[in-house]
Amino acid sequence: MRIGHGFDAHRLVEGRRFVLGGVPIPFEKGPLGHSDADVIAHALSDAVLGAAALGDLGGRFPDTDAQWKDADSMVLLERCAREIRDAGYLIANVDVTVVLQRPRLAPHIERMRRNVAHRLDLPFDRVSIKAKTSEEMGYTGDGTGIAAYAVALLESEPRR
Repeated sequence: MRIGHGFDAHRLVEGRRFVLGGVPIPFEKGPLGHSDADVIAHALSDAVLGAAALGDLGGRFPDTDAQWKDADSMVLLERCAREIRDAGYLIANVDVTVVLQRPRLAPHIERMRRNVAHRLDLPFDRVSIKAKTSEEMGYTGDGTGIAAYAVALLESEPRR
């Protein structure tokens, strides 16, 4: 078994679409980034790649490459998962914590989990996504940013 950790953060700005775990969320701001800036997909990509010691998301899809401008980060996550399988690993489970003050994510969590499970080819009960506030402290608390932390467990043998 191998464990990987991922982290991502983006500034929240007006005029950007807000997408988390592949779910569009109505809000007056969205994360600023070269791609769609989906912090769940980015943190998870880094977690699975890191567990297999295969580098990180930025190394595969650099923000200096125009082909990744406004890319769907869930597609990038799916490509990372394919690389993991090609390297001889299975993703056993993933866990994500999103940190932001608002909007409330509770109504969207189940759909996010389903999207991630689909992209990673995992059963729904092997995907956990939680939302936390930072009690109005720091960039996630004052509404100027969003962050996500992710862990992934890989197995080197097929599940039984």
